[in-house]
Amino acid sequence: MNKRTLGNDLSVSAIGLGCMGMSEFYGPRDDSESLRVLARAVELGIDFFDTADMYGPHHNEELIGRFLARNKPQVRIATKFGIVRNPGEYRRSLDNSANYARSACEASLRRLGVEQIDLYYVHRINPDEPIEETIDGLVSLIKAGKIARIGLCEVSADTLRRAHAIHPITAVQTEYSLWTRDVERDVLSTCHELGIGFVPYSPLGRGFLTGRFQDTAELSEGDFRTKLPRFAEGALGTNRRIAEVIAEMAVQKGCSPAQLSLAWLLSKGPNIVPIPGTKQLRYLDENAAAAQITLSIEEQQQLESATERLPVVGERYTVEGMKGVNA
Repeated sequence: MNKRTLGNDLSVSAIGLGCMGMSEFYGPRDDSESLRVLARAVELGIDFFDTADMYGPHHNEELIGRFLARNKPQVRIATKFGIVRNPGEYRRSLDNSANYARSACEASLRRLGVEQIDLYYVHRINPDEPIEETIDGLVSLIKAGKIARIGLCEVSADTLRRAHAIHPITAVQTEYSLWTRDVERDVLSTCHELGIGFVPYSPLGRGFLTGRFQDTAELSEGDFRTKLPRFAEGALGTNRRIAEVIAEMAVQKGCSPAQLSLAWLLSKGPNIVPIPGTKQLRYLDENAAAAQITLSIEEQQQLESATERLPVVGERYTVEGMKGVNA
């Protein structure tokens, strides 16, 4: 698989792997199958794994740690801190303090079984804590050799500039897809200007843009998408039109809707590395193949024009989930 560079020096596969769903949020987990997916990802040339301490909580890092211990592959690990959760609860708090960053980082290192984290993100920004102090705390972790680079998630352009002035930010991770394009207002252009990589999560609209399900009744018990405003009964029918347009254009292109959606993201800039998540081998192979698909300028514009005309109903998250977004 082709490589892309985030920031100045983080060379990774053009498509990464979001690992969150292997632990929770999208129905029951199957560690054995997830370990097979991680192994297959390496075979396909995917060397950029994305996790966080709050996925599980903790289970996702432990799972990746088990894989790394058994296989010792040459992969880059990105993880996150800043969202504090209790097991079994979605309710959470935000802590960006230097002391918490240090303790969270050390715990992540133990769970992952690595000596250094390649990319360490602030998972959500706490507006009550100055970003300058947070970055100072992370710089101390770089000096100690515990992390190699700093990233920010769901951050505003203003906060990004303030953080980057203290220490170079390698990447920004924010939701970005054909039905979530908020970052195009100013965050994406700021990343291009400052030489910061951009990592879109949920690039397939949490599976919705693939057309794989038409009703929340098809989702497993406990799947958190059933509680998201965009997946509510009153919104789903309207939002489905976007997935239908993508499906129609995918047929014309001779690829799947998922591949078209990922190829569109890759066409938006050489510093963009989407991280579609999956815990199934068949979807992993499909997503990886998207790196070989190229869109002409005309195809890109046609896809954008067709989807922009359609309204998106509902927020991305619940009120709780929106805490720290665009802060």
